[in-house]
Parts: sequence; C-alpha cells; structure tokens
Amino acid sequence: MIYLDHNATTRLAPEVLAEMMPYLQGCYANPSSVYSQGRVAREGINKAREQVAKLVNAHPSQVIFTSGGSEANNLAIKGCIQGMGLSRLITGVTEHPSVRDVAAYFSSSLQLQTLSVDAQGVVDADEVQRAAAPGSQALVSLMMANNETGVIQNVVEIAGRFQNLGHFVHTDAVQAAGKLNLDFSQLNVNLLTLSAHKIYGPKGIGALIFDKKIDIEPMIFGGGQEKKLRSGTENVAAIVGFGKAAELARLNLSKNVTRLKNLQIYFEQQLMLLPGIVIFSEQAERLPNTTFFAVPGIDGETLLMQLDVEGIAVASGSACASMSLKPSHVLMAMGVDEQTARSAIRVSFGLNNTEAEIDQLICAIKMQIEMIASLDVLEV
Repeated sequence: MIYLDHNATTRLAPEVLAEMMPYLQGCYANPSSVYSQGRVAREGINKAREQVAKLVNAHPSQVIFTSGGSEANNLAIKGCIQGMGLSRLITGVTEHPSVRDVAAYFSSSLQLQTLSVDAQGVVDADEVQRAAAPGSQALVSLMMANNETGVIQNVVEIAGRFQNLGHFVHTDAVQAAGKLNLDFSQLNVNLLTLSAHKIYGPKGIGALIFDKKIDIEPMIFGGGQEKKLRSGTENVAAIVGFGKAAELARLNLSKNVTRLKNLQIYFEQQLMLLPGIVIFSEQAERLPNTTFFAVPGIDGETLLMQLDVEGIAVASGSACASMSLKPSHVLMAMGVDEQTARSAIRVSFGLNNTEAEIDQLICAIKMQIEMIASLDVLEV
C-alpha cells in the first residue's frame, strides 16, 4: 500500500517501538510504586517528560501527559475557563472538532466569538483586532497548522495581541510538531497541545504544555498522577514512546522538513499538469507535507475509494470527521462552493514516501479523470 495520509496518523518508528518494548514486557510495574521496578518505570516517564519538553523548548514541569490531542485540547479549554473563571471564549472557524465541539459545549454559558478566515484559510487580521479589543478576560484557542489544508497561522503575532491585553491563549500544535520549529517560550501562548501518533509515536498519548500562571481545573479526578491536573495510572510504554518520538522529531527536524517539502513541490508540479485541478490555500504558508486539492467533476469520496482499489491511501478531509457526509467545514469557511468542496482530497506525505509513489498517484488520478471524461462523451 502507498500510504499518503500522515496527517491522520503515522507509522510507529522502529526506534520508538524498541524504546517501548521493555516497558511492555519486563518493566511493567506501576510508576507510583516505591520498590525498584516502580522507580524504573518512573524514571522512564521522567526521561520522556524531558524529551517532550525539549521538542517545544519548555520545562519538563510544564508537560502534562494525556490520552491524546483531543483530551489535551479539552483540558486546555475546559480547564482554563473553569480554573480561571473566564466568561469569554474565542476560537477560529477552521479548528479541529475537539476544539469546535468544546466551544459548542460552552456556547450557552459563555460569550463565544469565532474568528473567520479569508479565501486562503488565514485568520482575518481585522477579526483579530476586533476580538482583541479591551473587554472581559478571554481564552483564545487557535490551531497553529490546519489538519486539512496545512495552513499555518501566525500564532506568534496573533497571540501577542491577545496576551498584551491580558487574555490567555491556547494553540493546537498537533499537526505542527515535527514539521515546524516550536518554541513555547516565544509563541506568546499559555497552553499548547501535542500528540504522539502524528510524529511516529504511539496512539493514545498526548500532552498539554502549560504556563504555570494558569490555574487549570482537572477533568479527571483520582490519584492526581499528572501534577494533580490529570489522574489515572500512567501508560508508561506509550509515554516512553512519545518521548523517543519527540527526540527524533527534534533532532531530525531540518532534514525531515526538507525531504517533505521536496515531495510536496514535486507532487504539486505534477498535479497541476492535470486538467481542472484546484489546490486549496495554494497562496498561504502551509505545512511542508500537506496538499488539499479538488478534481472538479469527481466526488472526493468516490476518488478516495478508487485510489484505495489501486492500493493508495489518501483522505477526503479530516479523519476525525470522515463519518460525516457534509463537505469540509474548513473549505466552507474559506468560501469554497459546495460542489468543489465535495471533490476535495487531502494528500499528506510522510518520511518514507518517494517520488515514484507520487508518480503512481498522479497516474491513478489521471486515469479517473480520463474515465469520467469518456463517460461524459458517451452520454452526449
């Protein structure tokens, strides 16, 4: 299979699996135990916390391990709003469902504002200016890089505007990790979300990086294992795997970004040789591995299934919303017409993809375009 859906998830890196194995077999003790095996497990967690912190230039004490990016987003928003007693929530219109749905949860009890985007998917500067106007203290949640279009928001500038007025800022950096240089101390944010399985780590583990001046109300109560902000016996093997994945992402960032960007450039050059192709957010700064495009006249889900028959895995949008029959909310927010939006396909490259695989994908798409064209001629 040619796998081209790395924004949905990534394959576990061999080095990560090797790091996890001892904690899946021999060192299985509860890390809260005081005997030697428990202390070894605790040391594994401590090392991983340092590795994840280094990925974003934070202090290990600022890392809260969660079950994944969705829980971290929920903890950031719910925890900050309830812990700080806030009455306003500001989010972007193109956020991940784990942010959008939390915002909907608070819609009847808080003043909710949504930042719109332009035709490229970039947050409107005027909207930011209006939302940042002096008023009651707010939490702002804005994703750093969109999971569908790959559009990168200028979080440093936007967050700076809000922070200067005393507001708090959270950014979902799940897609940005491993593809952008992240520095928590320079981003002007108070809360940042990460997920291991987007950077060749295991599923079921993520992290919330937090500014210690924020009071966070826990969502899960119990033993208080994660600094009393998230209870539950730690998934030691997954945490250790997350740590190793974070280390690899940090050490290989420049090399990996160059490789991914070269694949993206090659793909888009070949793609634009096909008739009628539309690349969304083409003029915006995007992640180096993501291309969201449409083949007008061909339904995206249909094309996805045809490519699957050819042994090629792509997405028709966000994996987290793939059960929905509605067109992408991101494209709708960008003003894309519904018919074009329903033709959308997302390709997201990974470190093991090749130009030869891209050639196979292009060939398969071309065949589908030609087949549709021939059917149209027959109908006439």
